[in-house]
Amino acid sequence: MLVLTDKTGCALNATGKKARKGNPMFKVIFACVHNAGRSQMAAAFFNQLADPQKAQAISAGTQPGERVHPEVQAIMQEIGMDLSHAKPQKLTEALAREAQLLITMGCGDQCPYIPGLRREDWPLQDPKGLSAEQVRTIRDDIKTRVQELLSREVLA
Repeated sequence: MLVLTDKTGCALNATGKKARKGNPMFKVIFACVHNAGRSQMAAAFFNQLADPQKAQAISAGTQPGERVHPEVQAIMQEIGMDLSHAKPQKLTEALAREAQLLITMGCGDQCPYIPGLRREDWPLQDPKGLSAEQVRTIRDDIKTRVQELLSREVLA
């Protein structure tokens, strides 16, 4: 296992910030089928709202798309969140093993079962091809769910 450290030997998390001493970084994976909409929004909100010393999120998909849906990028840009550089990635067991929580968003049985990994399902509509108003509703629902998760896990 590779552990990144700063000049003083303190462990760093994936963003290059010091990890919490004594407690491992809480990692969440948000997963949907194409990793091009719901999971991208959820990870972006989580990483914006969570205490970076306590937690981080990544997003992945069971059948990753080529890019984040344009309608999702536009709706997130409205609130100052740029997903133009986000790239869908495949959800693998190796990736999931690094997390403490897997939140699925419509991938059902396509998401792998990882023994010992907590799992929640957020049944959310896929925003692909929906109107801007419908995507905003999904975005706002995701933000509320992320805020509730952070509060419940004491990660904000």
